[in-house]
Amino acid sequence: MPTKNVLNYSYYPGCSLHASAKEYDESTQELFKILRIGLQEVPDWLCCGATPAHNVDELLSLSLCAKNLELADGVQGDLAVACAACFSRLKTAQHKLEENPEKRKQVEYALDAPLAMDKPVKHLLEILAKDYGLEQLGAAMRKSLSGLKVACYYGCLLTRPAEVPQLDCAEAPTIMERVIEAMGAETVKWSHRLECCGANFTLSRPGVVLQLSNEILASAQRAGADCIMVACPLCHANLDIRQKDIEAASGTRYNLPVLYMTQLLALGAGVSAKKLGFDSMMVSPLPLLKEKGLV
Repeated sequence: MPTKNVLNYSYYPGCSLHASAKEYDESTQELFKILRIGLQEVPDWLCCGATPAHNVDELLSLSLCAKNLELADGVQGDLAVACAACFSRLKTAQHKLEENPEKRKQVEYALDAPLAMDKPVKHLLEILAKDYGLEQLGAAMRKSLSGLKVACYYGCLLTRPAEVPQLDCAEAPTIMERVIEAMGAETVKWSHRLECCGANFTLSRPGVVLQLSNEILASAQRAGADCIMVACPLCHANLDIRQKDIEAASGTRYNLPVLYMTQLLALGAGVSAKKLGFDSMMVSPLPLLKEKGLV
């Protein structure tokens, strides 16, 4: 007889998790399954607009997010979001439309429907740290990540601006560290955990991305990190896919694996490494994980 879920959420994966960041989605599904946290994907969801939409057309950006929130309203539970950019856009839409009745009327006119904006939007970190709880997360550990030194990388969007995500302290967050430490990992203190990686300049101004991401990798290396943990597909792309280019441009060898938080947490919870997409990463974490006795 199947075991009943302890928590249930609607789930907005966003575009990247169904494409370039599918290992983030797969590891999220595997982690939540083993923790008995139910995820029901929002039917017919659409792109949140990410970075381009709100830079080009604010009404379009707000309307895309409002439509996703309307679709999520028909699914049980608070809305779980994995991607930091999607999380930021959905929370921003709620914030702006709540405080600006005129913009709300414009979006309602664009969608030809009253807005359903009240469903709580929660990043996976909030679900794990607060709803599920760190003590229970630690109790779910089947393979301690002890000996693994992790640099937790928040980037720009998870905690800022302070009044929008309300995930943790905007300038000195600890939620990533607390979550991964619950699985036994050691976290390092480093200077660049909130710095920008260059974001979507990766295509239009790759030189900017190489410079900014190089500084992040150098900071993590100086702090003695074995790997970097992220919660954003774009940050992952800039630090992982671009790492060889960064090494060539800087003349520095990093070989720092960049892992999604759910990959590490799922590994600690006993999910097989074969289900976590490690083979799709440009900088393979498998030698490191084998050295630490984790695979």
